[in-house]
Parts: sequence; C-alpha cells; structure tokens
Amino acid sequence: MPAYWIARSKINDPVEYKKYTDLVPGIIAKFGGKVLSRGAKYKINEGPEDFHRFVLIEFPTFDAGVACFDSPEYVKAAAFRRSGAGVVENVVLEAGEFTK
Repeated sequence: MPAYWIARSKINDPVEYKKYTDLVPGIIAKFGGKVLSRGAKYKINEGPEDFHRFVLIEFPTFDAGVACFDSPEYVKAAAFRRSGAGVVENVVLEAGEFTK
C-alpha cells in the first residue's frame, strides 16, 4: 500500500536551503519515491500560516517512506536546512481505506 510524505516548510536562507533541495530528489528516487507536488500553488484553509512551501511525495510503502527519512543520505542532506536554513514539518502517512 502506498504512503505519502507530507511536508510543510519555511525557508529562512534560500542559498543554504538549496544545498538540501539539490540532494533530495536522488535520495527520494533511491527509495522508490515520486514527487507529486512541490512548491505549487496552495491555500491554507485553516491553521497557522507559518509555512509557505508544501511538498507531497508518494512512496511504494510506508516502510520505504520511513527508511528514506531515516537514511544516512537524507540525514546528511537535511543537516543543511536543520542548521537554521529552514524549518520543516514532515509526516509519513500510509494510504487508508478510502484509497482501496
């Protein structure tokens, strides 16, 4: 059953954050992930407006999504944004009953 990364981000330092985003596509692909939407038009219907970039990535399984996030390659790439270049909330969500 597929699973999805749902990420919200706020970019504080675009130059440093780009070092992260340049590395991530290859890492995601290694784990079978496919970016469905990144940086596209959005509207916050409810909740805080702290974030201004949204990403949706599909993985073949929940375990693949978790393994990607926990992988040494991703942790190394994420260090660029975690040093203050950005703030991210990331959730891995398994497709539910309604998707069957």
